[in-house]
Amino acid sequence: MIVRRWLAPKEPDIESIKKLFEAEGYEPFVEKFDAGTVLPDHRHPFDEVRMVVEGELLVNVAGNQLLLRPGDKIVIPSNTRHSKKVNGAKACVCVCANVVR
Repeated sequence: MIVRRWLAPKEPDIESIKKLFEAEGYEPFVEKFDAGTVLPDHRHPFDEVRMVVEGELLVNVAGNQLLLRPGDKIVIPSNTRHSKKVNGAKACVCVCANVVR
């Protein structure tokens, strides 16, 4: 798992994140989770790349809890158990990509 925290004073928007993902060779798509959304433990046969645009997402990766805020990016390796929960009363919007190795 790799986490990169956003340190710039201005938060990125959807279009700039999509361009960043495309520059890395990803095919980005947008996911929106309503407040209160919980996605229980699951795994994927691909790497999951995700960057938060709005709201907050609490991600549990193999027992490690991480709170992602706007601009934060996570790469979850294939077949890694993880869950997600929207943190707070605001919806969470992310730009994502699924990467098959």
